[in-house]
Amino acid sequence: MNLSRADHSASPPRVDIPRDYNAAHDLLARNTGRPDKLAFIDAASGATLSYGELDDQAYRFANALRAQGFAPESRILLAMLDTPEWPVAFLGCILAGVVPVAANTLLTTKDFDFMLRDSRAQGLIVSQALLPAFEPLIGQIQTLRTVITAGDDSVSNTALAHMVRAQAATKTIAPTCADDACFWLYSSGSTGTPKGTVHLHSHLIQTAELYGRGVLGIQESDVVYSAAKLFFAYGLGNGLTFPMSVGATAVLLPARPTPAEVFAILKKHQPTIFYGVPTLYAALLADPARPPKNELNLRVCTSAGEALPAEIGKKWTAQYGCDILDGIGSTEMLHIFLSNRPGQVRYGSTGKAVPGYALRIVGDDGRDCSIGEIGELQISGPSSALMYWNNRAKTKATFVGDWTRSGDKYTVDADGYYTYSGRSDDMLKVGGIYVSPFEVEACLMTHPAVLEVAVIGIADNDELIKPKACVVLKTGQSATADELKAHVKQQLAPYKYPRWIEFVPELPKTATGKIQRFKLRQAQS
Repeated sequence: MNLSRADHSASPPRVDIPRDYNAAHDLLARNTGRPDKLAFIDAASGATLSYGELDDQAYRFANALRAQGFAPESRILLAMLDTPEWPVAFLGCILAGVVPVAANTLLTTKDFDFMLRDSRAQGLIVSQALLPAFEPLIGQIQTLRTVITAGDDSVSNTALAHMVRAQAATKTIAPTCADDACFWLYSSGSTGTPKGTVHLHSHLIQTAELYGRGVLGIQESDVVYSAAKLFFAYGLGNGLTFPMSVGATAVLLPARPTPAEVFAILKKHQPTIFYGVPTLYAALLADPARPPKNELNLRVCTSAGEALPAEIGKKWTAQYGCDILDGIGSTEMLHIFLSNRPGQVRYGSTGKAVPGYALRIVGDDGRDCSIGEIGELQISGPSSALMYWNNRAKTKATFVGDWTRSGDKYTVDADGYYTYSGRSDDMLKVGGIYVSPFEVEACLMTHPAVLEVAVIGIADNDELIKPKACVVLKTGQSATADELKAHVKQQLAPYKYPRWIEFVPELPKTATGKIQRFKLRQAQS
């Protein structure tokens, strides 16, 4: 195999999907023989949902959507906490031919306003706890005609639970095709503007078979817990598609996955597969109350969202005798396409191509890079998104023929292991979520004392990237670092705030006035 060229899997597995196909029907039908097996457990409330109950409720909800007048291919925004109602809503939409648009619950009213208008969603399914962020929008968006509340036990006609109870369990399946649009996920690009990423019915089971079974070896006996939420591409596979594809049990947590919450789940529910991100692994290892190895039942752990520092991986293995399979996926590819594998972990690398996917590294001149040469990672595989909604230019720039551009810089060695070298642009990944420095800068510029600002990413003590703001204050004005951090937290999602504020007399610029962020980054090294 010539690794200086495209790295194609030696024997790519085949996942044969018929033309007439509905993803939700497939996932549910795989489990008709285990109706009493627990599909989902709510770690907060203790509520459970068996596979039989999930099948019944998903079909009832699909019928409720039809009764509400939702036509096939119409869109519904899902802004829901991770509870057993999430898979009921998601699968019910797909059974009805309706396209669920899963939204990041950590965003702001402004972000939700954009998504509702951009997607032209006719419906909104929202957890009651998140409803305040949407209240200013209800009645203000012409296309939005129905709001359905989750976590609502009332008999309101728009309470999800009541809608399910009020419908018959008739198993009517929308006549969808494998290549039909199935669901959307919003992805942020280089400008920070969310992009509606359109995925097909075939994509869910492709990722489950190629990564879930092909790399993780997930099986019916597994119990899984994903710290990444279901609205993430990473979390959707981890906590819904993968376990449902084989009849495993998934633990869900509506709240933020703090070390205390995570360890409580790992101890009480004894997951055999744990999906995390580097920031969380670092926090877990730093927790003085972390339990000993013999209190857990882990057989495999995964990490994605940002590169896993080698030291964190080594410490975790030493502490718990279980490797972390570091990998990389994307919203555009739906899940992980490059990963370390059980028994073949090389910390500090992102592993090898997942079987079924082809990889190549391309230089700025468009040619394939040689071994050890840095270039952009590009991917070809069966789960590549159809397009970005309403964004033809970005679609053409990202999806180039059979190849999807990742925007990540990589090298590959003679053994076929890929190593991350940074982003192709100035985007930051914080806790596995993209953060646009320009968005943070624009927010800081709204503070009356700020004259200029540049945001860069620097590594903390655990080698994880966090935002830092270099700020020039207006003459005669004053502000503290804590004041500016609070200012950002009030306007943007919490994870976007700069962890460090440095006050500087001026910012380095080009002759034309452009800020030279690379000089600020160099000053930190």
